[in-house]
Order: sequence, then structure tokens, then C-alpha cells
Amino acid sequence: MTTHGGFEPVFCTIVPPHVLDKLAQHEDPALAGPARETLQRDAYERTHRRLTTVLGAPTVAAPTETDKPRRTIYDAKHKQDLPGKKVRAEGSDPGKDATVNRAYAGLGATFELYLNAFNRHSIDGEGLPLNASVHYDVKYDNAFWNGEQMVFGDGDGELFLDFTIPVDVIGHELTHGVTQYTANLTYFGQSGALNESISDVFGSLIKQYSLGQTAAEADWLIGAGLLAPRVSGVALRSMKAPGTAYDDDALGKDPQPATMDGFVKTGRDNGGVHLNSGIPNHAFYLVADALGGHAWEKAGQIWYDVLTGGELKKDALFADFATLTVAAAKTRFGDGGEELQAVQKAWEQVGVPTS
Repeated sequence: MTTHGGFEPVFCTIVPPHVLDKLAQHEDPALAGPARETLQRDAYERTHRRLTTVLGAPTVAAPTETDKPRRTIYDAKHKQDLPGKKVRAEGSDPGKDATVNRAYAGLGATFELYLNAFNRHSIDGEGLPLNASVHYDVKYDNAFWNGEQMVFGDGDGELFLDFTIPVDVIGHELTHGVTQYTANLTYFGQSGALNESISDVFGSLIKQYSLGQTAAEADWLIGAGLLAPRVSGVALRSMKAPGTAYDDDALGKDPQPATMDGFVKTGRDNGGVHLNSGIPNHAFYLVADALGGHAWEKAGQIWYDVLTGGELKKDALFADFATLTVAAAKTRFGDGGEELQAVQKAWEQVGVPTS
């Protein structure tokens, strides 16, 4: 397990700050109110995460490597105290609360993909228990990984629905934990965009694996089913066509670039981590599409090899990551294979050099 000098768990949310910022300025209080409260809560949790990192997280029992997940779901009962009341433990039958059941299933789907595709035992590789809290706060428009557990809001019902609905959202957030325990990418600028992209990549693979989909059958959307019916959009992000996930009066237009020609330079959102992640996202889609079949078997394996190989630096740029994917493709599949050609061509198409 590579830690690059120690864990630096970050506070990562599925709904980007730029979306909530725009909503917070809306003239309709039914839309602006929840967005403002979510931004305030996120700011608190982000600060709390930093303090916990400095002071030290609570001591937990040492994990034991196992082929079975160890899930616990808590109900925050619309409060902000975590984790809340324990409502479902590993192996127990589904209850009446669909949100609890979806969270439990999503944690399991994430565990299964990492175990069966990559022989990884939970997000830390050593059987770490998977904990999640549902029904967090009131009309909370986000889901997040706080370095220790998953947390899901119910959404405001106007623009966002229950955040346990898309399994790729669950997989995305838990993959921030995988990154935390491996490459530990700094959450700023291009390395932060890589951090976000890796979570999108494996979140999508988790959905595809759970549905038994090939690359051609997958929708390559992140957060499909999360947006309320009134929203003009299909998801939070599209890996196949970044910048096309939504175009809505309240949310605005999806601002993600698909290539380096559209790279966004900004000091907001930790240097545009949720925006520029569209570029490596698109590169992965192009590789998976070119190779066909199940995306986790070749494209996903190459990305996983880079994430866990020990050579990816914390402050890696897109070009650093791209170069390592070329090397990983050669190592795993050989110099003359279609895998290497697909990787090189994909990065070329999005404008990222590989040498």
C-alpha cells in the first residue's frame, strides 16, 4: 500500500461547489435556501476534516483482510451529528427504508468491484469496514466521503433527489477513500482533477459491473437519476461527452471541458477540480470505447495499476498520469497491443502529452 508519506484525507462532495454557488443566488428561496445551507454545511465539514487530519482521527480496530464486506448503515435522522443511530449491520435483512437499503447495496457493489476485478480488499486493501450515514441534515443537497465514512443527504426534492439513488455516486465517494490510501493525490489543480476523475472512473465501473454492462452498453453518466424531474439534464457529469450533462435555468450549463483546449483556470473549487476532471474522464472513456468489452478488464486495470503502482506523485499533472498509463499498458499488455495504441490515441485526442 502506497501512502506517499502519510494519509491526507480530504472532504469530497459529489455536487460541485460551482453548482451550489449558482443555486444559492437563485431568486426562488425554495432553490436558493437548501443550496446555501448545503454550502455552509460543506464548509463546516471541510474545516472539521482538516482539524481531524491535524489532531488525529479516532482510533478504530485494525481491519482484517476478508473477501466479505463489513457494512454498517446509520440513520442521522435529519440531524448533523455523525454517525447517527445504527439501523443495519452486515448480513441483516433489508428493512422498510429504501434509502438504507440502497446505501447498503451500494457499499456492497463497490466492495465487489474492487475485490473481483482488482483483488482489493475494501477501500484500504486490508478489509476496512464500510460505514455510511443516511438522512443527513434537512434538504441536504450532497453526499460526501469525510475520510472515515460515507454521508448521504436526501436532497431538496426540487432539484436533487435522494443521493443514494445512483450507485456510481456511492462508488465515486468511496473511491476517494481508495485514492486516500494509495496515491493520496493532492486535492488542488490538476492533481485534484485527477483525484476527482479517478472517482468518476471507478464510480462508473462500479455501476457497469453491478449491471453487467459492456463499455458500449454503459451510459457513462455520473449521477443519472439524481436530478429531479423539473431539471433539464440527465446527470451531474458525462464522461462520454463532458459539458453535456445538463443545461438548466437553475443549474446553468454543464461547464466541463472535454479537452485541454477548454482547460479552466480558476482559483475556485480547489483550482477547478470538478471542472477539469472532464479531460481525464474523457480520455478514459475513449480508451474503454476503443477496447470494447467490459471496461474494468483492460482500461480499468490500466488506471488501477497507475493509481496503486507507487509511481504516481501526490502533485501529479495530467501529463504525468498519462505517461504512467502508457507505461502500465505496455507492462500489462505488451508493446504492440491494441491497449497501448488506445491509451496513446485517447490522450492525444484530449490534448495531453504522454512523453
